[in-house]
Amino acid sequence: MAALPRSARIKTVQYTALALLVLSGVVNYIDRATLAVANPLISHDLGFSPAEMGLLLSAFLWAYAFAQLPAGALVDRLGPRLMLALSLGLWSLAQVAGGLVQNFTQFFGIRMVLGLGEAPQFPTSARIVRDWFNVRLRGTATGIWNCSSTLGTALSAPILTFLMLTFGWRWMFAIMGLFGLVVAVAFYALHRNPNEVALTEEERQYLTEGDTAPQGASVTWAEWKRLFGFRTTWGMIFGFFGVIYVTWVYNSWLPVYLEQDRHLSIASTGIVAAIPFLCGVVGSILGGRLNDWLVTRGMAPMNSRKYPMAGAMVATAGFTTLAALTPNLTVAVIAISISLFLLYVASTSAWAMAPVAAPAHCTASLGAVQNFGGYIGGALAPMVTGFILQGTGSFTAALLVGAAVALVAAVGYVIIVRDPIPAAAEDDIAGLPAAAV
Repeated sequence: MAALPRSARIKTVQYTALALLVLSGVVNYIDRATLAVANPLISHDLGFSPAEMGLLLSAFLWAYAFAQLPAGALVDRLGPRLMLALSLGLWSLAQVAGGLVQNFTQFFGIRMVLGLGEAPQFPTSARIVRDWFNVRLRGTATGIWNCSSTLGTALSAPILTFLMLTFGWRWMFAIMGLFGLVVAVAFYALHRNPNEVALTEEERQYLTEGDTAPQGASVTWAEWKRLFGFRTTWGMIFGFFGVIYVTWVYNSWLPVYLEQDRHLSIASTGIVAAIPFLCGVVGSILGGRLNDWLVTRGMAPMNSRKYPMAGAMVATAGFTTLAALTPNLTVAVIAISISLFLLYVASTSAWAMAPVAAPAHCTASLGAVQNFGGYIGGALAPMVTGFILQGTGSFTAALLVGAAVALVAAVGYVIIVRDPIPAAAEDDIAGLPAAAV
């Protein structure tokens, strides 16, 4: 079938949406890194112990993980425009408040609010791709917005270090929070949901090609619960657990690994640690392009996401094992860089699965459920790695555990993820027949 044409108005909405999603995603990842960058100064000024700092670091991840479940349903009910503007405003206010805290309890609460506020970011992005992009372009669009996570990680250290050294850690929090509020206002002012635009019939056909439910429909509680009755949902949860587990092994421990196991100086670590995450930017964009290229070559949209994701995770297991076992620093850094490249191929493919696996009005809900599974892995990874490091004095075993998680996740993803989830009207919700678990 020939590709449906895009109008000039659709292109403008698409480019504006992607620019806003990348900007807000970068702010999202920089904001969550503020505590890690300012860790030594905050510990000194407020008298926090290492154990208390560990609790503060984990507070965000647990709140973020469990907030995914309601966040996706709220995005599908309230619409991306309002929901992302509100969430940006909430987490930005939490950042501003982070510069005012005086004790551990206040800081713990602020980090929890930050996690709650940031939770809708990626489910919203998945829904916007479903709303405004034809099925043949959804992989590329997903790769572009998803690169904001690794780009934000790469930019966080230099930007936050500059702000902290110039203005102090309290003003670092406040400045980032105020900037986030500006981005929230810009998103609400510039973005529109499809039902807020007088679309022509040709534009509507372009946007809804292949959708299994009316684009303007709101998800119900029954439809949200129903997602858990399908094996595809559980396969996405299981697979993304592995992706985010390994990603957060590197996110949370890479600088310490380079300093402790590879004996780099702090200055050298700041430069070397950025290289793998920049490779992740490339992997995210190319992963999305690969998804769309496979569709144009005749592969089913589900398989065009499923097999690149699983293949990238198998290769990640291999290169993470190489990084763990090689005695050579250069080989280790190259292996980690390739691992991050592959992890973001896998991450983009997983997020690109949500717009093709779910009914249109459940896209953010399914993406958020998947992200919940991922960030259970993300919350466990720093803890498991820390316990292994404390017990062995080396990162070797921790990296090998990460490689094993990646391999098991890949195999599970291939076996469990099968068909798209049909719209509610297409099957018996009470009986949940063949397509269900």
